[in-house]
Amino acid sequence: MGSYIFETMGNLVHQTAFFNLTWGNFAMIVVAAVFLYLAIAKQFEPLLLVPIAFGMLLVNMFPDIMLSLKEADGGAAGLLHYFYLLDEWSILPSLIFLGVGAMTDFGPLIANPKSFLLGAAAQFGIYAAYLMAILFGFSDKAAAAVAIIGGADGPTSIFLAGKLQQTGLMGPIAVAAYSYMALVPIIQPPIMKLLTTKKERQIRMQLLRPVSKLERVLFPIVVTVVVVLVLPTTAPLVGMLMLGNLFRESGVVRQLTETASNALMYIVVILLGTSVGATTSAEAFLNWQTILIFVLGLVAFAFGTAAGVLFGKIMCKLTHGQVNPLIGAAGVSAVPMAARVAQKVGAEEDPTNFLLMHAMGPNVAGVIGTAVAAGTFMAIFGI
Repeated sequence: MGSYIFETMGNLVHQTAFFNLTWGNFAMIVVAAVFLYLAIAKQFEPLLLVPIAFGMLLVNMFPDIMLSLKEADGGAAGLLHYFYLLDEWSILPSLIFLGVGAMTDFGPLIANPKSFLLGAAAQFGIYAAYLMAILFGFSDKAAAAVAIIGGADGPTSIFLAGKLQQTGLMGPIAVAAYSYMALVPIIQPPIMKLLTTKKERQIRMQLLRPVSKLERVLFPIVVTVVVVLVLPTTAPLVGMLMLGNLFRESGVVRQLTETASNALMYIVVILLGTSVGATTSAEAFLNWQTILIFVLGLVAFAFGTAAGVLFGKIMCKLTHGQVNPLIGAAGVSAVPMAARVAQKVGAEEDPTNFLLMHAMGPNVAGVIGTAVAAGTFMAIFGI
C-alpha cells in the first residue's frame, strides 16, 4: 500500500511543469512578466500586450497548448493552435482591419489630402529594412516579412508573413510589431526632437476644413476601387478597412458599426493576441535570428519615423511654415498612438498648440500605406 502511494505521488509530481521547464522557458516567463508590467502598470497598449504576454506565459509552461494537428497524430490539437490557424489563414488580421475601419475617422485625411504624402514617406523604413535584411542573409520573402514591422502594424505583419509562407517567423515578427506599437511613446519622441528645431515644433497649423457626409461615404468606396484595381492582393486588408469605415460613415448600419468596432474587435484581439503570444516558446524564440528580427524591426520603425519627420520638414519649407514637421512621425500605422505622440511632443513646446487632428491624417494614411506596401511585396513575389 505504501509503495502504491509513493508511486502515485511520484507520478503526480513528475507531471508538474517543473520537471519539464528549461532555462529558456524561465527566461520567456520573465519576458512575459515584463510585458504584463508594461501593459498593466505603464498602460502601454494593454489590449494587445495583456493577451500576448499571457499566451507567452501559457506556452512556456505547457507547450502542448500549441500542439499542431500533425503532432497530435489523430488526437486533439492544442487550444491556441486552432486560434493560430486563423492567423495563418489571414482571417484574424482582416477582421482586425474591419474593426479599425469602423473606429477610424478619415475626415482629417480627406480634409488634407497632402497627409497621404506623409503617410507614404513613413513607409520608407519598410524598404530600408528590407534591403538590410537581405544583407544579413534573410531570403527575399523572409526579408519582406521582417521589414513590414517598420509600419508598426501588427495585423499587416501577420498577414504578410502568412501570405509569404513565413509562418516560422510569424511569432517573432508579430511580437516585435506589437511591441514597437506599444513603445511608440518611448521610441519616437527622441527621433522627433533630434530632427526638428524648437521653432518648427511650435508651428501652429490652420484649422481643417469641414468634410461633408458625401465625401466621407465616397472615400472608402473610391479608395477600395483604386487600390484594389492596382494591387488586388491588398483586397483582404484594404477591403475590410474600408468596409468598416463605410459602416461608420453611411449612418444606416449602426448595429454593424457597433459590432465591428466593439464586440467583434475585442473577440478578435483576444484570439489573435493569445495565439501570437503562444508562438513564443523558448525553443522557437530564443535564437539569434529572433534577436536580429527585433533589431531590424526597430531600425525599420526608426527609419520610418525619421522619414516622416524629414518629409514634414520639406512640406514645411514648401508651404512657408504652414506644416508642423512633427505630424510626419504619425505616418506609421500605430493608430491613434502615433498621432497622440505628435500632439504630446508639440504640446511640450506650446501647451496651447493642438496637433492631434492634423496628425491623424498621416496616421490613418499610414494604415493604408502599410497595407499597400504589403500588397507591393506580394505582387513582387507573385503571390
